[in-house]
Amino acid sequence: MNLVIVESPAKAKTINKYLGSDYHVVASYGHVRDLPSKDGSVLPDEDFAMSWEADPKSAKRLVDMAAAAKAADRIILATDPDREGEAISWHVLEVLKQKRAIKDKPVERVVFNAITKQAVLEAMKNPRPIDVALVDAYLARRALDYLVGFTLSPVLWRKLPGARSAGRVQSVALRLVCDRENEIEIFKPREYWSLLATLATPRGDEFQARLVGADGKKISRLDVGTAEEAEAFRAALDAGRYTVAEIESKPAKRHPFAPFTTSTLQQEASRKLGFAPNRTMQLAQRLYEGVELSGETVGLITYMRTDGVDMAPEAVAAVRGVIGTDFSAKHLPDAPRRYQTKAKNAQEAHEAIRPTDPTRRPRDVARYVEQDQARLYELIWKRTVASQMESAEMQRTAVDILVEAGGRKIDLRASGQVMTFDGFLALYNEDKDEEGDEDEGRLPRMEKAESLTKKAIAATQHFTEPPPRYSEATLVKRMEELGIGRPSTYAATLTVLRDREYVRLDKKRLVPEDKGRLVTAFLQSFFARYVEYDFTADLEEKLDQISAGEIAWKDVLREFWQRFAADVGETKELRVTQVLDALNDLLGPHIFPARADGGDPRTCPSCGAGRLSLKLGKFGAFIGCSNYPECRFTRQLVASGDDATPGENGENGSVLGAEGSKVLGKDPATGLDVTLRSGRFGPYVQLGEPEGKEKPKRASLPKGWEAATLDLDKALALLSLPRDVGIHPEDGKPIQAGIGRYGPFLLHDGKYANLDSVDEVFVVGINRAVDVIAEKKARGGRPARAGAEPIKTLGDHPTLGGPITVHAGKYGPYVKHGAVNATLPKALPPETVSLDEAVALIAEKAGKAPVKKTRAAAKPKAEAKTTAKKAPAKKAAAKVADGDGVSEDTPKKAPAKKAAAKKPAAKKTATKKSPAEADAE
Repeated sequence: MNLVIVESPAKAKTINKYLGSDYHVVASYGHVRDLPSKDGSVLPDEDFAMSWEADPKSAKRLVDMAAAAKAADRIILATDPDREGEAISWHVLEVLKQKRAIKDKPVERVVFNAITKQAVLEAMKNPRPIDVALVDAYLARRALDYLVGFTLSPVLWRKLPGARSAGRVQSVALRLVCDRENEIEIFKPREYWSLLATLATPRGDEFQARLVGADGKKISRLDVGTAEEAEAFRAALDAGRYTVAEIESKPAKRHPFAPFTTSTLQQEASRKLGFAPNRTMQLAQRLYEGVELSGETVGLITYMRTDGVDMAPEAVAAVRGVIGTDFSAKHLPDAPRRYQTKAKNAQEAHEAIRPTDPTRRPRDVARYVEQDQARLYELIWKRTVASQMESAEMQRTAVDILVEAGGRKIDLRASGQVMTFDGFLALYNEDKDEEGDEDEGRLPRMEKAESLTKKAIAATQHFTEPPPRYSEATLVKRMEELGIGRPSTYAATLTVLRDREYVRLDKKRLVPEDKGRLVTAFLQSFFARYVEYDFTADLEEKLDQISAGEIAWKDVLREFWQRFAADVGETKELRVTQVLDALNDLLGPHIFPARADGGDPRTCPSCGAGRLSLKLGKFGAFIGCSNYPECRFTRQLVASGDDATPGENGENGSVLGAEGSKVLGKDPATGLDVTLRSGRFGPYVQLGEPEGKEKPKRASLPKGWEAATLDLDKALALLSLPRDVGIHPEDGKPIQAGIGRYGPFLLHDGKYANLDSVDEVFVVGINRAVDVIAEKKARGGRPARAGAEPIKTLGDHPTLGGPITVHAGKYGPYVKHGAVNATLPKALPPETVSLDEAVALIAEKAGKAPVKKTRAAAKPKAEAKTTAKKAPAKKAAAKVADGDGVSEDTPKKAPAKKAAAKKPAAKKTATKKSPAEADAE
C-alpha cells in the first residue's frame, strides 16, 4: 500500500479517484506544526534553534497519519509545488520520524501544477527528495517573521499603548497606506484651464481640437493657470482664422496581456468582479483542488500561487486550438507567444494560472460550480485564451491646426483612434485603476491647408487632484512593484491590517486608522531601517537566494539579528517623552490641523495658555493639554475643526465638537440642523433642538454603523424611519420598514417580520416585503429560529458524507454537519468560508471532549486568583504573531471557547491587567 499525503481533504478526495486501490490518500489539513506563540520559540543565541510544536487540536489526525504510515510500504508527499508546500511536506516527515512511523520505508516527494489525472499520474512517475533549499528559505522567512513580531511588538506595547503588533511585511504595507494618506493631506490643489475648440470641415463634419502651443512655445496641461490667461486665449481663438497645418496618420498595435500570476489575478478580480484578494484566493483554491463535472472530479485551473507568466507547450497548443475553433483565422498568430515575468524578485518558476483544459469553456463549467467560482473561472479562461491571440490593430491620426489671430500664431491639435482589427480585444480587455485621456473615435476627413470653421470655444477651469487612496488591488500592485512580500502572502497581510484595526475599507479604498498612523510614525522614528521599502525587498531577494541554494539561511539571520537586536535595545531605553516628541513632529499636520483663524493649532482651546500634545493613556493615544491637571482638556487624535470635548479621557473622540455634538448638515425639508451626538446608550442623530416640551426626533446608530464615517445622507435616512414600503396587495394595509430593539423589521397589520440586514430597511421593495411576510405566516407567525435556515450549502463532507451548511446563529455565524456545529472565527466571514475550511472546523469541534466538572472547579479563592492573573499575559503573548507568516494553505481554525468564570473572586481578579495587556486583548 502506498500512502499519499496532501494538504486538504478536497485535494485528497480528487487525487484518490485518480489513483488505484494500491494508494491511500490522506490530508494533513495544512501545517501540522508551528512555532508556539511565546518567547523562546526561536533562539538567536543558540544558532537560531527553532522549537516546533504540533497543534494539540491536530493530535488525532497525526496519530491516524502515523498509523497509516506504519501500515504503508511507501510514503509519498504530494503537497503544493512552492515553498509553503515544501515546508508542509518537511513538517509531516519530521512528525512521522518522531513517531517512528518511517523506519526504512522509502519517502518520496512529488509535485504537480494541476490536479488532473494526467498531471498526477505523471508526477507519480517522477518522484524526488524534499528540496532542502526551499525548506531553508521557509525556515528563514518564518524565523524572520517571528523575531520581528515577538521582539518589536512588546516594544510597541510599552511605548505605544493601543498598538497591537508589528511585522516584517505588514508594517511596510501599512507604511505605504499611511504615506499615501500623508500625500493626500499635504496636497495643494493647483488651478489650470483647458481650451477646447469645436471646429467644422468644409463638408460640415464637426470635431474638437485642444490648445497645445502659442507663439512658438508648447503649452502643456498645467501651463494656463489663471482665468485671465484663459480668457486671453479664448478671445484670440474666437477671432482667429483656422487652417489645417499637418496631418499624420500611422498604424499602431495593442498586444495581449500575459496570463495571470497571483498578483495580477488578485488585481483584475478586484477591478472586474469586486473580489477582495482573500476572496479571490479562496475561490481559486477550490477551482484548483477540483470539482465534480459529469461524474468526474477534476481540477479546473493550475496552481494559483505563482509569479510565472509562461505556459507549458501542450497548454499553448490547446489554447491555439480553441482560438482556431472559436475565432477567425486572422485572430490566430503564426507562432505561439512567449512571456517573461517583469516582477521584481520573481520566485519559483511555475506556470501562469490557466485552465487545465482550455476546451472546457466557461459555459460548460458554470452549471457545476458556484456563481463566484464560475465568474473567476471565466476571467482566467478569457485571459489565458486572449494571451495567445493576435494583436489588435488601429489607426491613429493627429491633425495640427494653425490659428492666426491678430499677429499671434496659436497651435491646436485634434487626435483620434480607430480600430481596424479587434484581435485579442474581441475576447478580453484589462481594466485600469486610473483611466487615462486616450482619444478614441474617428476624425473626419481633412486635407492639408484647407480652412476650418469655428463653431465654439470652451475655456474650462480645473484643479489638480491628490493621488487616490490605495484600493486592495492597487496596494497589491505597488507591493509587487517594490518587491515587498510575496503574492502568496498579500491577501493574508491585508487581512491582518484590517483585523488589527490599522486600516479600514471605505468605498473600496484603504484608509489608515489613527492607530495605524501612530504605529507607522513610531517605526519610522525609531526603526526606520525596517520599514524601508528597499530593505524589505532586499530581504525577499535574500530569501530567493536561499531557495536557489546560493547562500546559507542562518547567515542571513545572523546578519539581520545583529543589527536588529541592537536597535531594539536602544529603543527600550527611550523615555516616553522622547517618543511623544517624535510623534508630535511627524504627525503634526495630521493631529494638529491648521485653524481657520490662522492661530497656533497647538494652543489649548480650553485654557488658552497650555500647549496641546500627544498623550498615551490606558486605552491608547489622545491629545491633551500641557497644563494638566489644572486644565483637563482632551480629545482624540483628530478634532472636528477647532472644537473638542473637554474631559479626562478623550472619551467623546474626534467625532464630536465642543458641545458634545457634531453638525452633519441641514435637513432640506425643514432647514433644521442634523447633529450627531453621544448618549447613554451610544451615538445617535438628532433633528433640530428641543422646543418647549416637544422633543426633537432622534435615531440611534444601528449595529455596524460607525460614528466616525456617518454623513448627512445616512443620518437623514435614519431619521426618516419608519419607512413606508407600500400597500399589501391582498388586504390593502400598509407595510413599513424600520429598525427596532431586535434589529431591522417589517411591520404589517400590527405584526412584525425580521429583515436580513440594516441596509435592506432602506431599499426593500413591495415584492420582497410581501415575500418576507408570507414566509413568516407560513411558519405560523413564529419568528424564524436563528440559524434554522442555512445561508448557503457548501457541499457534502468529503469523508463522512452529508451536507455542510453555513448558518447565522444567535452568537455569530457557524458551519453545521449533522449534529456538529462549529463557530466561524471572527476573521472568516460566512460568505467566504470554503468547504475545506468548514471540514477542518467541524473536525476540530467533533474531536473535543465535553468539559466535565471536577474538583478543580472548587479551587480555593487564592488559587483561582493566581490562575486568573496568569491568563491575560498568556493571551496577550498570543496576539503578537505576525500575519506575514500566515499560509493560505492552512485551513483556519476556530478559537477555543472561553470557560465562563463562576467564582466572583476569579472574575474580579481577571480584570486587573496592565495597560499593554488590556490593549493587546
